[in-house]
Formats: sequence, C-alpha cells, structure tokens
Amino acid sequence: MYIKRHLESVLASPGFLRGVMAVTGSRQTGKSTLIHELFKDRSLNEISLDDIEMRALAKTNPKIFLTRLTTPLFIDEAQYAPEMFSYLKIHVDKTKEKGAFYLSGSQRYNMMKNLSESLAGRVGVFELLGLSLREINGDGFNLPFVPDDRYLAGRNPKKTSYVKLWELIHKGSYPELYDNPALNWGAFYNNYVNTYVERDVKQIENIGDEVKFYQFMQAVAARSGSLLNVQGIAKDIGIRRSVCEGWLSVLRASNLIYLLPPYHSNITKRAIKTPKIFFLDTGLMAFLTKWHTPEQIETGSMSGAFLETFVLCEILKSYYNAGIDPKSYLYFYRDKDGNEIDFIISSGGSLHPIEIKKKSNPDLSDIKAFKFTENDETYKRGNGAVICTNDAIVPLTEFDSIVPFYYI
Repeated sequence: MYIKRHLESVLASPGFLRGVMAVTGSRQTGKSTLIHELFKDRSLNEISLDDIEMRALAKTNPKIFLTRLTTPLFIDEAQYAPEMFSYLKIHVDKTKEKGAFYLSGSQRYNMMKNLSESLAGRVGVFELLGLSLREINGDGFNLPFVPDDRYLAGRNPKKTSYVKLWELIHKGSYPELYDNPALNWGAFYNNYVNTYVERDVKQIENIGDEVKFYQFMQAVAARSGSLLNVQGIAKDIGIRRSVCEGWLSVLRASNLIYLLPPYHSNITKRAIKTPKIFFLDTGLMAFLTKWHTPEQIETGSMSGAFLETFVLCEILKSYYNAGIDPKSYLYFYRDKDGNEIDFIISSGGSLHPIEIKKKSNPDLSDIKAFKFTENDETYKRGNGAVICTNDAIVPLTEFDSIVPFYYI
C-alpha cells in the first residue's frame, strides 16, 4: 500500500518546477515510488543506471544515450553517470521544457556537486528521508516545524501513544517495512546493510576491510546524538583518523548520517564549534547497536539518544518534505561550561530553543539553558519548546511550552 509522501505536492508545484528535478536520499526511502506516483496518470519514460549496460552507454556516449529517449524521462541512480548532465543542460536550454528530466540518486553529495556544476539554475534538488510520523498517520499538514503560536495553533495531529513511539523508533522509517508488515525486521536491516556496502560504499570509496567498516557503522550509530569525535571513533575500532574521516564522508554521501552544526553567534565566546552526529533512521541505528525490541530501547541506556535522534529526524523531514533545506534553520547549542540546548531553530528573525525529554512532566529546570538565546544581537528570542511524551500542549513560561512529540 502506497503511503502518500508530502514531497509529492512539492514536486508537482509550479513554484518548484525546473527543467531537471532531482530527488536524493538513502536507499529504500521511496524515491522511485514517489516519482512513479507523481506520474501515475501521465506517461513517463524510465531508465535505471543500476543496469550496467545502460550505465556504460550513459557514461561513454551520453549524447546518443539521451537522444534515444523522450521526455519526460526518469533516470534512476543518476549519480553513476555525471557525464550526461551537461547534455541535460543543452536540452533544457534549447526547449525551455519544465519537468523534462527527473533524476534520483542515493549518493547526495556526489550528485549535488555534479548537478550544481553542470545544471546551475536549471535543477531543483529535493531530499527524501524515510516516512515521517505525519505520513504514517495520514496527516496532510506540511509546514516545517517551528514551536511558535501560529504553528501549534494550526496543528491538529493524530495522537500517538507512548508505546507506539518506541515501536516506531525500533521499526524505523523505511517504507518497505510499512508496505509489508510481515517482513522480518532483522532480515530487512541485515540485507539493507549488505546491499549498502556492496552497491553504494564500493562506488564511493575502496574501503578494503568490510568487517572494519561494519564495526565503524556500529560505532557511529552508538554515538548518534553526540558531539562528533573522529579520533574517538578511530581509536575504538583501530583505524587511522584519516580513514575514519573518509568513511564518515561515505556515510554522509550516501545519506545515512546528518551533521548538525552548532550555533555560535555572539551568544557566548565559549560556545563549542564541533557538530553533533545523527543517524537518519532509528531502525537502522537500533539494528547496528543491537537493540532488538522496542522495550529494550525504551528502558535501555541509549533511550535518550534514540528519542533525540527520532525528534531530529522528524524535524528534518518537516523541512525537506516542504521543499526547504534545513541547514540554514536548524542548530544546537553547547558551551564549555556544560550549558546545552538540544536544538535551536532560526526562523523569522527569532531563535527558538528546543529541549527533548523522555519524561511527560518537564519543569522550569529543563529550560534553564534557554536564556542563552536572549542576548543575541542578530535574532530575538522566540518561542521555545520541551518536546516530550505529554499528551497536551502545556505552557511553561510566557514564551515556552511543553509540546507532545507528535506535534512535530
């Protein structure tokens, strides 16, 4: 059963339409299915560069490859043949056709680099993560999350129980797990990791030792929600720092991790400038760290990290699914004195501090670090939120509220 994706309406909107439309995201997030659904009532030519023969032709003779095909044309795994991008540009410049080419790819950074160089001003690039809680619940609301009065007053979400929360975190967000509820969780993720290493990783970098790379993935997953410590990861699995940095680039290129930047304006000169690292799917994170049931995750030592990762992913999805890149909006704050704000959203000239709590009854002690957003010269202090497992929005201060996780 197809679960309607919010990005579908963005791709169909004239305001976002370009000559080339590119959808990136890790494997199995539903990129091809989304584009097929977009064209379910229209004709669409399609080619996949997973096919070695087609890939060879696209790389060695892209002009002939493209002249044999008519638009609208969908090219899956387009990152394998960047040689053809300049010919897409020629077609778009000549015909002025909007929506002539739809591209998908599971290596975002490689694809973005080549697209930006070859198709500047002619391509719209969109990120598709796994299913959002809104999509799973059939909620059509599609504005990016900001914990202000306007946003919260406009939300009427389906309530999601505390038990369901941990089930969702354990299950993860890959559509196939929802299309086929009988699918074995462990078998799915084991196959996912094996396919990822064989197809994506080896296309990006010669990793050499696959066992070490798997251990590396486990070490990164165990640190989701923590400050990035390259030397610590390298030491734990016995690899050089340079190798670790290269492997982190592989995970970023294939859309498995997200580096959340710190906010360091004039709030304080003691702000830490190291990013936090997050996995982009909690199910894959659970598989790699061997938390095999929702109950184990809920009661285990990593429950806070899992919840923070889940919330971060939901916030990211709310931006990506609205066609907005969150990198200019979403940050965190930590200083050398140990003061920390889990997330800060910069929106409308205001800084909105956000804290994540597993408990359902946060109090004023949970938002004491919010004061560090009050003295910024560029932005004013906006509404803050403690996202938690409460079932209702409850005011904490004039500016801050307790907000249930399903309001994201």
